[in-house]
Amino acid sequence: MNTTPASFQDRRSSFVPRPVLVVDDSKAQRRILQMQLTRWGYEVSEAASGEEALALCQTKHFDIILSDWMMPGMSGLEFCKLFRALPREAYGYFVLLTSKSEKAEIADGLEHGADDFVSKPVNADELRARLRSGTRILSMQDELVEKNRLVSSTLGKLQDMYDSLDRDLIEARKLQQTLVRDRFRDFGAGTAALMLRPSGHVGGDLVGSFVIDDDRIAVYAVDVSGHGVASAMMTARLAGLLSGGSADQNIALKTTPDGHKDAWQPADVAARLNRMMLEDIQVDQYFTLAYAEINLLTGAACLVQAGHPHPVLLRKNGHIEELGAGGLPIGLIAEASFQQIAFTLHPGDRLFLVSDGVTECPNPMGEELGAQGMIALLRQNQQLESPQLLEALLWDLNSFAGGQDLPDDVSGLIFDYRGAV
Repeated sequence: MNTTPASFQDRRSSFVPRPVLVVDDSKAQRRILQMQLTRWGYEVSEAASGEEALALCQTKHFDIILSDWMMPGMSGLEFCKLFRALPREAYGYFVLLTSKSEKAEIADGLEHGADDFVSKPVNADELRARLRSGTRILSMQDELVEKNRLVSSTLGKLQDMYDSLDRDLIEARKLQQTLVRDRFRDFGAGTAALMLRPSGHVGGDLVGSFVIDDDRIAVYAVDVSGHGVASAMMTARLAGLLSGGSADQNIALKTTPDGHKDAWQPADVAARLNRMMLEDIQVDQYFTLAYAEINLLTGAACLVQAGHPHPVLLRKNGHIEELGAGGLPIGLIAEASFQQIAFTLHPGDRLFLVSDGVTECPNPMGEELGAQGMIALLRQNQQLESPQLLEALLWDLNSFAGGQDLPDDVSGLIFDYRGAV
């Protein structure tokens, strides 16, 4: 069964006549209407009864139906009701030809799906005017159908693009997670536990550590501005610049004149990254950084804070200290200078680096957790081992947010100092 209407593009052409079905038990009346409609440019088919008309409508599409109301067998009103129940992709304009003029009868016809009425005997000028009115309605409906088709087609293409992008982002998230493949590292005199939880598929946070030499390691936390793919690509580049064991791979390492491996001071590392961002990469991004160098033999450490939340010292005796003085983010100002501070770790102490996704996490009322709120969470969980402490912090953060999705990436690193072994 073919009930597919002509396309909107076809309808726009004045050379394509609209199909009309004339239904009347009077052959003479059908003949008169057929001649008039053909002269006006319509494509006309005829049916002598409601039953015959219904059968035709099941095999052929008609834009307009002109049906007598009073016919033997199935009346025009009954035919109209059954016509409306047919599966059709486009609207059919139904006109009843009738000598009835009572308002109740007209209302009954409208109730059963008729669009218009023409009184018998049919006046040609009135009929032509009413058909023009119906044709305008059908044209608007054709246009609406076409626009809906275009919208549906466009939405389908957008959905395909979204699905493809979503698959790519899922794979990108897997790749980004490999940037911090070792969530726990044992350096002998100390361990580093890492947590990385992006707010979307991919994020702009990065935490990590690397070995400088037999006596020293470095730990760091990075938070790239923005979210999404661009931030994730920047973290991937920074991960490459802060990993590897040779000076030609790691921006924090250098080779001394006598050929030994050494490291730039934390403030120098920040300055080198700042020059790289402004002179080499030249993108509209910046990032915050907390970077510390730790001597595993003595516990002596130095740290640079470049716009990152204050690193925190969790002392063995339960005392908690904030480190650093703020500083400017990396990649904002060419003339920026970076200060470093020195401190000492004692056996049992822990150094905690955290992103602002923790301190700036809002509760359902929009109030941020803040540094003091984070310290309170650390204090209530400080009896836990570092990997479990990070998980508990994330759990408490979700509870503080009211169980809602966290609006920013969350990352953290805890370095536990055991002392020289």
